[in-house]
Amino acid sequence: MGLSIESKPSDGHDLIVDCQTCGAKVAIEPHMRTARCAYCASPQVVERPRDAGLEQPAFALPFIFDKERASAKVKRWIRKHGLFARSGFKAEAVAGIRGLYLPVYLYGAEAHAHYSADIGENYTETETYTTTDSNGNTTTRTRTVVRTEWRQLQGLYSTWIRDVLVTASAGVENSELEAVEPFDLRALGRFTPAVIAGWAAEEATMGRSESTDLAREEARHKVETELAAFMPGDHHRNLHHETSVRNEMADLCLMPIWVFAVRYDEDEAPLRVLVNGQTGLVGGKVPRSWIKILIATGLGLAVVALIVLAIAGS
Repeated sequence: MGLSIESKPSDGHDLIVDCQTCGAKVAIEPHMRTARCAYCASPQVVERPRDAGLEQPAFALPFIFDKERASAKVKRWIRKHGLFARSGFKAEAVAGIRGLYLPVYLYGAEAHAHYSADIGENYTETETYTTTDSNGNTTTRTRTVVRTEWRQLQGLYSTWIRDVLVTASAGVENSELEAVEPFDLRALGRFTPAVIAGWAAEEATMGRSESTDLAREEARHKVETELAAFMPGDHHRNLHHETSVRNEMADLCLMPIWVFAVRYDEDEAPLRVLVNGQTGLVGGKVPRSWIKILIATGLGLAVVALIVLAIAGS
């Protein structure tokens, strides 16, 4: 869709464009790709003109969960995690709900790990022992015991790391994204402006190199998990590895996210809760009430003390 640019500021302020449906002035926030006209609710995309310095998305994933279903998910999540939450949080004061496309990098690489570990193999032995009863009589018995023989193992492990998602937004930490993963990437499609029509879409505000560093670290954790499962024997310990990656691929993608501001205290900033717009998985942190935790702990100790006293009295 065409648009008329009134101003293109370089100081981080909103960009003002003309809606081509009704002619109203539409402000596109800094770091956002799109806006929806508030006057005519046009379903067309009012898209920020391309900046030669900004990377364009390669893929996008459509929304499945609508606003009502996402809100219901958050309310159930609050009830589930609200046992020791602050009272204001339990009141489910959900405000500022917003659906947006979050920029992420989809990373893949060939990984090679030089590893070493101690491998334990179980075996059984029969041993003889003696016992003495209450009358002083000694009895000789046998029993089967399990022992472990350890040996050192080292080698090279190679694998392909796929489907690692890391944030490309300076405003959303990678841990927040991980809390609402996984996404079903089989539904991933090529990006076109029509895919994000009517939705806010953020520009990538983290550099490719910074996001790739996060992806490499996550890839190494995946290799460590695979190595632990790969180890032979009955046990392993002292697992160490040096992992390198090659043939890296990283595509900028837009992922559907519902963002909720949960205000639990008028004097505190809203707590952010994210919902996976495809699966409905909820992630966030619950503000704990230490008073409730101390009361619950005190009641628990009191119950234990009463039980001990009752047993001692009997």
